[in-house]
Amino acid sequence: MATFYRTPWKNASGGENQSFGGPRRSSGGPRRFGGPAKFTRPSFGGGSRRGSSSRGRNNPGQNIDVNKFINKAAPIEDAPKYVPTHTFATLSLNERILRNLTDKGYVHPTPIQDQAIPAVLQGRDIVGLANTGTGKTGAFLIPLIHRVIENPGLRVLVMAPTRELAVQINEEFKGFARTLSLSATIAVGGAGIGPQMTALRRHPSFVIGTPGRLKDLMERRALNVNDFQAVVLDEADRMLDMGFIADMRFIMSKMPAQRHTLFFSATLSRDIEKLIGEFLKDPVRVSVKTRDTAATIDQDVIRVRPGENKFDVLVNMLADREFSKVLVFGRTKHGVERLAKDLVHRGVKAEAIHGNKTHGNRLKALDLFKRDHVQVLVATDVAARGLDISGVSHVINYDIPNTYEDYVHRIGRTGRAGKVGRALTFI
Repeated sequence: MATFYRTPWKNASGGENQSFGGPRRSSGGPRRFGGPAKFTRPSFGGGSRRGSSSRGRNNPGQNIDVNKFINKAAPIEDAPKYVPTHTFATLSLNERILRNLTDKGYVHPTPIQDQAIPAVLQGRDIVGLANTGTGKTGAFLIPLIHRVIENPGLRVLVMAPTRELAVQINEEFKGFARTLSLSATIAVGGAGIGPQMTALRRHPSFVIGTPGRLKDLMERRALNVNDFQAVVLDEADRMLDMGFIADMRFIMSKMPAQRHTLFFSATLSRDIEKLIGEFLKDPVRVSVKTRDTAATIDQDVIRVRPGENKFDVLVNMLADREFSKVLVFGRTKHGVERLAKDLVHRGVKAEAIHGNKTHGNRLKALDLFKRDHVQVLVATDVAARGLDISGVSHVINYDIPNTYEDYVHRIGRTGRAGKVGRALTFI
């Protein structure tokens, strides 16, 4: 029997013309509904405040089995404990890297780090398959930083699907490479290309970028990838989904045939296997993926009944102190922007990130959310992958994602580092 979560928020009475007041608290507690899930009257507002009257026009998400949105989190103590084979101290890493890891409080590697780092240190090509939030970035940065120290002149190219993930990787690099006199440059769209071209003239050891901007820099002769002996394809499945395959192939074709290639993906489809065959040579395969969604995520649905206003349901949910740091996903750029503004009007501290925002504004919104200066970050799927934001209490799918895979990556922003998170989906 499926269990439904829904708090009995009062119906809105004012519609679009109601005055904007502070969020109201519900007078009643949670109500649970039993019975098999039925996907009826889905609400795809794209951020519309009149969510209950919207229809799922041309949205493939309406075909997802709603039962996949319902799953109780396993108690932390019941989860199987991974016993690492190594400590960082036994991985034969450079002493200066070890000091930086110690300063960051790193003692035992995560499963993906424990299995991948030794192979990378040996110079083996690697395919890493892991759930989001597993320490994947450290699994390639730590050993590659070691290799650059031990092999002066070795350069590393890192490809990522989004600006946000590229920035996240660069931040991780700064922590791992502190005091090591190694440099990294970000090359992403949405930011001025001139400063990036200037930075590349300094021949940084690491270049971290999105495929489109990397290709643009190559065509402007500001970047020669033949100078790079190692390449990381991070979240390769997402780059494939976003239509970067032609750019990826172009970039890889210009790299040395004898190179060190690291390939990470959350899924392993036929198309991904084809890319592995094209780009890697005799790779070591490392998999720590055990299920689609983390066992630490409590998943449930919010039913919006006919006549109810989805926006008011959301506002009243956010008034509960339990919803302390909330990532809300919408389907369209316009809808996400509008939803964030409407939340602010109702007294909720909120910011939005989407593809129409400048790189600087997106970073500012993310920083405010990370530092708990805003309660809610409203986002399109551009934020669903790669972002490591600590302490996200809830992920709310205000609009149902297009695919179940998108759902998996959205809710992966909560329930991280062994903490229990909640994912709620409006239907």
